[in-house]
Amino acid sequence: MRLGVLDVGSNTVHLLVVDAHPGARPLPAHSHKADLRLAQLLDDSGAIGDDGIHKLVAVVQDALQAAEDKGVEDLLPFATSAVREAVNADDVLARVEAETGVRLQVLAGAEEARLTFLAVRRWFGWSAGKLLVLDIGGGSLEIAYGIDEEPDAAVSLPLGAGRLTAGWLPGDPPAPEDVRALRRHVRTEIARTVGEFSRRGAPDHVVATSKTFKQLARIAGAARSAEGLYVQRELKRESLEAWVPRLAGMTAEQRGELPGVSEGRAGQLLAGALVAEAAMDLFGVESLEVCPWALREGVILRRLDHMGSA
Repeated sequence: MRLGVLDVGSNTVHLLVVDAHPGARPLPAHSHKADLRLAQLLDDSGAIGDDGIHKLVAVVQDALQAAEDKGVEDLLPFATSAVREAVNADDVLARVEAETGVRLQVLAGAEEARLTFLAVRRWFGWSAGKLLVLDIGGGSLEIAYGIDEEPDAAVSLPLGAGRLTAGWLPGDPPAPEDVRALRRHVRTEIARTVGEFSRRGAPDHVVATSKTFKQLARIAGAARSAEGLYVQRELKRESLEAWVPRLAGMTAEQRGELPGVSEGRAGQLLAGALVAEAAMDLFGVESLEVCPWALREGVILRRLDHMGSA
């Protein structure tokens, strides 16, 4: 069957269409994206304003049309941290449903981490052993650890690259004191969670997902996306530590000229790099592998599992 997953994230609204059935690997058939940056459309009270809601409705309608055009028979729509943490989330969800017919499922942060972990486990298989999975989104950082398909520990922290850029780094390039303040904040937040994971023992394999990690790995020398999903891509902490001060001294336009960095994400790459560097340092990770599957694939896999057991 042809499934569609509609991901209303903090940076983008992304429709991924796959051909899939229980027991088989989902095959990507179509991808439709719109940059919305919901995490940056929150007002001072933490609400998504009328303009932001109007834009969200419009991009959901466009995604619905794309899903219809591609013959999607089952659509799985969900939203993550930007909608989850908006003070008017109920109003936003009601408007989207009233104007598009789409009822967005709001994923809790821990559930987001669990679904991403499931996707990573399926990608690498049981031979990967105990996994530590890191995922930097636009609004939050997810961390999960475990040896099975369901992680033993999963947390979500409000350390997304878009959120932090909007709240902490107003300059372009940012002021050094702002970068230092954000670095302290990020490390304090992550350090609070380290004990919950470290008491479970060292992971056998550390994996990262998300556009932020993919771009950081690319500028540090990893293979281009054009070389395919199955090329191993690693990010070493030593390389990342060398890049952070360079990114801090660049404007968003200059970052956008780096290999693999999209213009739309260039402005928040520094904040993402600070989060990635802090996580790797505090968890004692010298090198990690980038996984091409993440939350959207986890949602699809969970749906297929339910279909197979019905």
